[in-house]
Amino acid sequence: MKHDKLYNIIFPIWILLFFPPLIFITLIGNFIIDSLVMLACFFIYKLSDTHNDLKIFYKNNILKVWMYGFLADIMGTVILFAIGTLGDFLGLPYELISAIYFDPFSHLGGVIIIIFAMLVASYFIYLFNYRIVFQKQILDEQLRFKVSLTIAIVTIPWTFLLPSKWFY
Repeated sequence: MKHDKLYNIIFPIWILLFFPPLIFITLIGNFIIDSLVMLACFFIYKLSDTHNDLKIFYKNNILKVWMYGFLADIMGTVILFAIGTLGDFLGLPYELISAIYFDPFSHLGGVIIIIFAMLVASYFIYLFNYRIVFQKQILDEQLRFKVSLTIAIVTIPWTFLLPSKWFY
């Protein structure tokens, strides 16, 4: 039983995203997705009306969108890791901890906790983009809200819901 708990603590799929060499794949994947979403927002929300050059807008913002997005994903991961690690101390059932680490859909509580962590990450993606990244780039607050919210929804860490058991 202890070996099973240790195995689940070490190998949840969402935590593997942050260990080399997979971290490089994750970083590249996040960069590509953030780039596509940011470019789509430029055209969908007609940012060309306020920013003449797509290339300059992209170059001025992509690294910040990407880094803050990854920071927000890490914040969601910390929530899951903390609940999983402190699960015994908190008196959480093994089935719930196993669901968080191994198969979210095996326990309703696991799905709820993972969705909560995803929403926290998404909230911070929104907050970082609205308050920091686009603060001086998109002066219209309603437009900045739309762009930041779109990025937060599309780039939410959906991989948190992937069962680790699919990969072992």
